[in-house]
Amino acid sequence: MIQVDIRSGAATFGVLAQPRASRSAVAGEHDGLLRVRLAAPPVDGAANEELIRLLAELFGVPRREIEIRSGTSGRRKVIRINGLTLEAFRNALAGIGTGIDARPNRVVG
Repeated sequence: MIQVDIRSGAATFGVLAQPRASRSAVAGEHDGLLRVRLAAPPVDGAANEELIRLLAELFGVPRREIEIRSGTSGRRKVIRINGLTLEAFRNALAGIGTGIDARPNRVVG
């Protein structure tokens, strides 16, 4: 199950990024993290930019509302999206067939 923390009008969740994929796409769940394949290489921030672009499209939010809270140089990242509700999070991920574990006041890391 993807673990998400909804607090103060924002959703915080973990991502497992897999750079240098043939195309960028959400690939499911891994150890409570959202697994994302990224077509960009992990150099000069290209993979992080592609991740932000993909998440903005997936969740229907402006890119400026997405922040990589930790893990900018690693595969495991913590993402915070301002203005994203639990309902919107669930709806966006409904098609990938994973559960969602929403726990208030839980920091996901």
